[in-house]
Amino acid sequence: MTDKHLDVVTIGRAGVDLYGSQVGGLLEEMGSFEKYIGGSPTNIACGTARLGLRSGLITRVGDEHMGRFIRAQLLREGVDVRGVTTDPERLTALVLLGIRDADQFPLIFYRENCADMALCEADIDPALIADTRSVLATGTHLSHPRTEAAVLRALHLARAAGARTALDIDYRPNLWGVAGHGAGESRFVESAAVTAKLQAHLGLFDLIVGTEEEFHIAGGSTDTLAALRAVRAVSGAVLVCKRGAMGAVAFEGAIAGWESGQTGPGFPIEVFNVLGAGDGFFSGLLKGWLDGEGWPRALEYANACGAFAVSRHGCTPAYPSLAELEFFLKRGVIRPDLRNDAALEQIHWSTNRARRGLPDWPDYRIFAFDHRLQLEEMAGYTPAKGGAFKELCLAAAQAVQAGRPGYGILCDNRIGRAALHAASGTGLWIGRPCEWPGSRPLALEPELGADCGGLVQWAREDVVKVLCFCHPDDDAATRAAQEETVRRLWQASRRNNLEFLLEIIPSKVGPVTEGTVATLIRQFYAAGIYPDWWKLEPMAARAGWAMACAAITENDPHTRGIVVLGLDAPEAALAASFAVAAEFPLVKGFAVGRTIFGDTARKWMQGQSSDAEAIAEMAGKYRKLCDIWDAQRERAASHVRS
Repeated sequence: MTDKHLDVVTIGRAGVDLYGSQVGGLLEEMGSFEKYIGGSPTNIACGTARLGLRSGLITRVGDEHMGRFIRAQLLREGVDVRGVTTDPERLTALVLLGIRDADQFPLIFYRENCADMALCEADIDPALIADTRSVLATGTHLSHPRTEAAVLRALHLARAAGARTALDIDYRPNLWGVAGHGAGESRFVESAAVTAKLQAHLGLFDLIVGTEEEFHIAGGSTDTLAALRAVRAVSGAVLVCKRGAMGAVAFEGAIAGWESGQTGPGFPIEVFNVLGAGDGFFSGLLKGWLDGEGWPRALEYANACGAFAVSRHGCTPAYPSLAELEFFLKRGVIRPDLRNDAALEQIHWSTNRARRGLPDWPDYRIFAFDHRLQLEEMAGYTPAKGGAFKELCLAAAQAVQAGRPGYGILCDNRIGRAALHAASGTGLWIGRPCEWPGSRPLALEPELGADCGGLVQWAREDVVKVLCFCHPDDDAATRAAQEETVRRLWQASRRNNLEFLLEIIPSKVGPVTEGTVATLIRQFYAAGIYPDWWKLEPMAARAGWAMACAAITENDPHTRGIVVLGLDAPEAALAASFAVAAEFPLVKGFAVGRTIFGDTARKWMQGQSSDAEAIAEMAGKYRKLCDIWDAQRERAASHVRS
């Protein structure tokens, strides 16, 4: 089936999970929430995509903000959304969840007449089903005649097309109407009607996965082996029973006893959050199953993915990338609370960047107008003029961008707040400075607070940028103080899911050699600081760039890369530095400011230039720098090709 474009299409629930941020409190006392996409089929579509499978989802979302969020996040995760229908009348489903303790995980489903429960046969596209190697359904959508008809149509089309079929029993008693709204945490309530409904369709599947309680409802018995035998009586599917800390067992044939099944290695980890763990498990299982692995290996993948899920906050955000899974299986468990394993968390962060919605372009052409002190010292400056001028800078950036990818800005909040907010959602990459201008030892903008708690108010698309004037010859006290400030800001950025750019300028502190920048880079990594981005001074020597790139890749092979700063250099000097830097793939572009806006700002502040003239002048300079970078990048690429 190599002609098929998808490995798996899941069908069923899609909603927004609001996870309580406070761990250990009552759900009703939560003060804030983290927002994620959720619903078992949605989680599995994302989990399998992270593992390198080509996945798609069939569901419905509302024609509102949360529906748009789900669709956008699915695309970021790499999930095919051809099967995602927008319902013009119903709202997107919502779930409130909490982590009370190691055993209690309260949740409330807001799913009355929600969008995904309006899924119908007409939503099932035969072409999409024909384009996949497998279809996965979940039990919830067999609970209503309309959604049941949609699921059955998908399954029959899949089997006719030779695709494999899988079922996640996914038994939620209150979603079947056999428990109340307050029983969202309940996993089992006996119901002959639910058992009959499930057993009527179990023969349609090649793989059936569930917990012991879920097989109890599918098999109609609270004796797990008896329940498995009852399922086997109506289905020839491989049955995979999840047994919590005892691992999981796969049965291909008759159920003689637990020993008649196959198992895979488990992992001794701390249970932090069981919500979504089964979806992580199924994602790993599908990776093995669809890759043709034996059941012990497939179960190893599944157990590992489940281990990640139970050790982290959230469902989909907890699932590993393929690189992360491979690293974990090779290295093993170092500490049972995986979320506090620094090496593992760094790989999780850096190999799932696209899922946070920031762009991943081959080149970044950034107009940096985050300067504060330089503007404040200009004749004619007032705070109002400063803010207005930064709006002109944004207009110039957008004139050059023209809606295309690969362009960005650096803009502050203290003077440039209006421009910063206006830039959100325009497609520009946005960086935002945190350093107090000119400070050494490094100090931060007061609005961040001593604990950097102000980052919680930042837009998720803003990249945290900090400039540190540092040198390898700094005395021990200065180095320690500056590294501690950078580390505190970096840690706060991670807690708030914000990317981090570290700008280092040694030339303003002391003499610089070809190895100076590389030495500083290694010092920051040694201090436990892993920036997503580096912003470095222009270097004329290839050896300097080579050493800097080596220092980064040996510590963080998944880094975003480097952008070259300008330091108010003349255009010709920047062009010369671009010619060298563009030869290195890790150097992704530039972030230049005063070369573009310096002269224009001085004239405009004193009334010697109109708004339109200022925009045109800055746009012209910015465009020229972009053209220079692009030409040098193409020259370097041509050299490689030849």
